Amino acid sequence: MNKPRLAWAITGSGHYIEECLNFLLTLDAVDLYLSQAAEEVIKMYGFNLTEIREKMPVYRDKAASSPPVGLFYTGYYHTFVMAPATSNTVAKCVLGIADSLVTNLYSQAGKCRVPSIVYPCDIAPEMETTAPKGKRVMVYPRQIDLEGTEKLGMFEYTSIVKSVDELIASVTARLAVVANEGATE
Repeated sequence: MNKPRLAWAITGSGHYIEECLNFLLTLDAVDLYLSQAAEEVIKMYGFNLTEIREKMPVYRDKAASSPPVGLFYTGYYHTFVMAPATSNTVAKCVLGIADSLVTNLYSQAGKCRVPSIVYPCDIAPEMETTAPKGKRVMVYPRQIDLEGTEKLGMFEYTSIVKSVDELIASVTARLAVVANEGATE
């Protein structure tokens, strides 16, 4: 078997999506998973899916059974990242609903004890976020959305990050752990 890879999923949130994608595109050995809404949002923020495909495999939410989730059972992935993640996706994950490619990936990662790093779009009662064309706007997440983020952070094998800097640090640290594990085998 080849060395395990990183699985990264994007949902329909534009919350610092440019920064998330720019970091993602610097990584090696990563597969990208997109929700249907993510495909739309990526285009709205000026990214070209064809160019992303030149850098890494891209899987889209097109099959009812989400076939790629089986890769977690073979040790193909060492880490699952969901960044950015919508409040809808977070809520489904909290309730154990795995009815889409991304929620199924999160569910199966947890069942296989594969660590997940999640960057939710709703992380504080007042926060700045990005709109298309780089505009910064203020948003005020609902209490239920903030509670979803908090609950998801209590799940086994799940780490919540609250900024792009934390995301980068957490993914980088995880990759260092994986590289160290590979060096000692």
